[in-house]
Amino acid sequence: MKKLLTALVVLSVVAGGIYWVVQAATDKLDSILPDLQQCTAVAGEYEARFDPEQMGNAAVITALGLKRGLPARAATIAIATAIQESKLYNISHGDRDSLGLFQQRPSMGWGTEEQVQDPVYATNKFYDALVKIEGYEDMVVTEAAQEVQRSAYPEAYADHEGEGRAIASAISGYSPAALTCRIDEPEAGSGKPQATKTEVNQLLGQMVGRARVDGTTVVIPVDAGETGQRNGWAVAHYVLARASEFGATAIAYDGRTWSAGRDEEWAETPEVSGEQILVTLA
Repeated sequence: MKKLLTALVVLSVVAGGIYWVVQAATDKLDSILPDLQQCTAVAGEYEARFDPEQMGNAAVITALGLKRGLPARAATIAIATAIQESKLYNISHGDRDSLGLFQQRPSMGWGTEEQVQDPVYATNKFYDALVKIEGYEDMVVTEAAQEVQRSAYPEAYADHEGEGRAIASAISGYSPAALTCRIDEPEAGSGKPQATKTEVNQLLGQMVGRARVDGTTVVIPVDAGETGQRNGWAVAHYVLARASEFGATAIAYDGRTWSAGRDEEWAETPEVSGEQILVTLA
């Protein structure tokens, strides 16, 4: 009996030690996670969490679909495909000569190595192929993506449909403040107001007024009404997804303000106008 009790005590000590080691590791992880840079898109039951580089690439994919007048379903398919192919990173390697967001192969006629590693070019080539597929809007993601990609693992595309829907819906502007980002505050002087203005005008200029630069702020006029508000949120979300690239410190629109280096949520600021988007850069 004495030996049994001794063994139980030892086991209890060991188990307790393991518990505290695990608990300490969990507490340490919890203390680190809030500092990670990440963006979250939410649309109904769907949610997608990616780092700023990934979400920035997803935003370009969505914006090009909007520019071409394609339905949000097209962006959902394209984003789900890019998640599976490259995890939304513009990578310079892959199976055989596959490159870029969609792992397009120069040897298969998708373009030069330089071209398929340009997110705008690569996305447009994907859409060029997608729109040739009759009835793609009604296809499941697996079928539509496979018609374009001819993958050896076509079923995998379906795993990312929910994430694709969340991002496509948020960056299309259907829900205010549906995209949030937690990013570090950029260094002073690192902002790119001219590049921000040019990119917004080129990709989304048809949805809002022409962006202009006022010092370190990019001012983007927005039309009134329900359509104008949706377009405004599409552009505000796009700029937020690209905030790390642009060096944005704050984005203000339609009674909400997002700030870098703080909690990722949009803060309610009733005094902020719905007639323009103000993007403040470092």
